Amino acid sequence: MSERLRQFREYREKMNERILAAKNVPINRFFTLDTKAYEDGALDARTKEIGGLTASMVLRCDDCIAYHVIRCKELGCTSAQLFEAFNVALVVGGSIVIPHLRRAVELLDELDWEAGSQGA
Repeated sequence: MSERLRQFREYREKMNERILAAKNVPINRFFTLDTKAYEDGALDARTKEIGGLTASMVLRCDDCIAYHVIRCKELGCTSAQLFEAFNVALVVGGSIVIPHLRRAVELLDELDWEAGSQGA
């Protein structure tokens, strides 16, 4: 696993645990709502993650983009499928999305390299 991926995952997990441990009811409810929104329903989880990725790119949230790229790959999305989602984000968000596209592709390359190095 690349250092960047390791740091992202460790920091996210550590801070989420810290936030939830504060037992602030509205915050914990929001976290639960967010988790439930991406579960299988009328749309499968993979489709929802692609939607979340596209929205995150348009909103220009690099942490959100990273999370959704990782989840999309975990759920079996191909790089070709993600590039189509990246294209939708560019069409909706315009050229201001390009720097976020670069970072998303860099992360995708790291994930693909990681999967390849593990024989996947």
